[in-house]
Amino acid sequence: MNRPIRVLIAKPGLDGHDRGALTLAMGLRDEGMEVIYTGVRQTVENIVRTCSQEYVDVLGLSLLSGGHNYYFPKIIDLLKEKGLGHILVLAGGIIPNEDRESLKAKGVKEIFGPGSTISDIANYIRENVRGEDS
Repeated sequence: MNRPIRVLIAKPGLDGHDRGALTLAMGLRDEGMEVIYTGVRQTVENIVRTCSQEYVDVLGLSLLSGGHNYYFPKIIDLLKEKGLGHILVLAGGIIPNEDRESLKAKGVKEIFGPGSTISDIANYIRENVRGEDS
């Protein structure tokens, strides 16, 4: 793969707080990735459609409002339905420890909460999209 890794950062549902998503988008861009940010209050369908249109390798979902158990599985199911199950799905935001294993069982590959560093996230993406050591 000679092109940069393409990452979509999305905020599903009614969560309007996007400081972390914006910080991540800028940080991953600085790490050499192409980053698309959809903005706040996105529907499941819009997120999946954008993944398809932009040919992304990674979907980063950010949610602080508590709707992660509803939105994240719906997005993953629709990705699979549309033939996009190969996209690496990551999550961030405020996700209680007791919800993490069920989200991973449904297809979220990793969850990065407050305090995660941009370099740790970028390294995880590189290792899991291209198999590169950082």
